[in-house]
Amino acid sequence: MALAVVVAAAAVGALAAFGGSALTGSVTALAHLHWAWVPLAVVAESASMASFARSQRRLLRAGGGAPLHLGSVLALTYAGNAISVSLPLAGAEVATGFTFRQYGRLGIDPAVAGWALAVSGMFSSAAFAVVLAGGAVGSGSPTAATLGVSGAVLVLVPTAAVLSALRYPRVRHRLNRALERLVRASRRVVKRPRPGAEECLERLLDRVAALRLPRLQYVEVFGLALWNWVADCLCLAAALRATGASIPWQGLFLAYAGGMTAATLGLTPGGLGVVEAALAAALVAAGTTGHHALAAVLVYRLISFWLVMASGWVVMAALVRASRRSAN
Repeated sequence: MALAVVVAAAAVGALAAFGGSALTGSVTALAHLHWAWVPLAVVAESASMASFARSQRRLLRAGGGAPLHLGSVLALTYAGNAISVSLPLAGAEVATGFTFRQYGRLGIDPAVAGWALAVSGMFSSAAFAVVLAGGAVGSGSPTAATLGVSGAVLVLVPTAAVLSALRYPRVRHRLNRALERLVRASRRVVKRPRPGAEECLERLLDRVAALRLPRLQYVEVFGLALWNWVADCLCLAAALRATGASIPWQGLFLAYAGGMTAATLGLTPGGLGVVEAALAAALVAAGTTGHHALAAVLVYRLISFWLVMASGWVVMAALVRASRRSAN
């Protein structure tokens, strides 16, 4: 928590570099918000969260079991997000573990749950790469386009490699051999895992590889993953309009991708302070005035970070209460 305070303070100092007039102007913009745009920003963020939940629900159907109600998946999406953005460094990993366990309690086969979470994450990364590449090309800057497309390729290559390993036996065999070497090295260093883990891991990978969806449904999952990012960006666009600023469409998606990339550093919970500084600077580079950029980022983060996180912890409290009741 101390680290979060330090980085947040550093971010405030970085924002102050825009100038005292920009900070004063942002306060004025916040005091005179066009409130009609705020509900639209909330709707866009809600659509973003719902699309992520729908993509996971679609993948969970691959196991052939009873489909989960969308409300259950959406509740776990909000609760998992609350965990992810509340913890520095390992928030995403802890949230994934929590969601995996909750799916198990709902009767989802562990292989199906693991496969759905992994593929959902890979599709989300691939969709973000498309947003990054599209924003870079749309910016009209050859340098930004080159860097953006290169970054997108770096994200897409490992994603494509893992998906190929799950689909093609020869590639999966090589992945199994690599994992076996990794397990043996771990056993020499930390005496874990115990003997037999290689066979269990190989059987799990074979079970996961047997899970398939029709290609059209994979397209649907990718479309939902893409909409997850686009709707979140539209929340930012609505926040800009709420402050009275025009939307710099040509550079908006690239600026948004830059801010979200900063969030992956994981130095603070949910990129607190880091995202605000990076996103405000990117919006200024896209042509937004400093005071409008600062105000819009604060409105956007109030909705996409604080409001969503608070909703997630409310859902978490409800899940804990329901779990205790069922145990009694």
